[in-house]
Amino acid sequence: MISRRLLRIKVLKSLYAHLKSESDSLMGSEKTLVASIDKTYDLYFQMMSLIVELARYAEARQEAAKQKKLPTFEDLNPNRKFVDNAVIRLIANSDSVNDYLASHKLSWAGSPELIKTLFTQLEQTDYYQRYMTSQESSWREDMELVTTFYTNELEESEELEDALDEQSILWNDDLGFALIMVTRTLSNMRPSHTDIKVLPKFKSIEDLDFARELFEKAAVHFDEYLEQIEVFTRNWDVERIAYMDNVIMVTALAELINCPSIPVKVTLDEYIEIAKYYSTPGSSTFINGVLDKVVATLTENGKIKKSGRGLIQ
Repeated sequence: MISRRLLRIKVLKSLYAHLKSESDSLMGSEKTLVASIDKTYDLYFQMMSLIVELARYAEARQEAAKQKKLPTFEDLNPNRKFVDNAVIRLIANSDSVNDYLASHKLSWAGSPELIKTLFTQLEQTDYYQRYMTSQESSWREDMELVTTFYTNELEESEELEDALDEQSILWNDDLGFALIMVTRTLSNMRPSHTDIKVLPKFKSIEDLDFARELFEKAAVHFDEYLEQIEVFTRNWDVERIAYMDNVIMVTALAELINCPSIPVKVTLDEYIEIAKYYSTPGSSTFINGVLDKVVATLTENGKIKKSGRGLIQ
């Protein structure tokens, strides 16, 4: 499922793009935000199906070898352990996965070179070779191979990133989150299952509303919130403050003020962590110091009010 952290990142990127484009259409930017969130869920299913495509490629290659004029014994009696992997077969036959792929027109049909490259890389790994030569045949071993593939082979793959960029510009930076969702799904699979229990898009029905409201509040009140932040950055060289730092701090302030059920510490920790990856070196320390002062002042002035679990710091 799509985490609140990813939703915050999506809001930050959409807000940054909205402000930089100087667009007058808040509704249009919000639609792009929602589309970006939906595409992340699409990527989850796309990545679930990737291992199936590798197995199909391996099987097609074995069948082609049998058609040689002078096939070898190995050509005629190929090792089908990977092709017949029970975990891959469950994914391949999953109605929940296949129905989603079909309804959203998702496939790897346009990326044959990627499939070939990834399978070739997989064949060369030690864990694949151990799997193929092992005399064991078990769900545990099948699952270990698939999980290791998703954990080790994909997040740093430039070929995969290029292929995803060609399929959707909205998948930029989403691969890591999608792979986490895939591995969580794999961990819930059992040999007795007849279908895959896919993760829901959101943990709570409130999550999409959270993202929309956060974007709206940050966009509409950007200048107002920025003024409150600038009170505590007057001793800094304004030219040296990264624009993304301001976007991060404004979004954090929008959440602090408008989401009373979310604890202050949760909000601060989330945006400080996000700053480590989406702004300049040292930004997280700078943002932490500024937001601490802003929170103290606004809490004292009654502008930040927490209720329920939001009181838990």
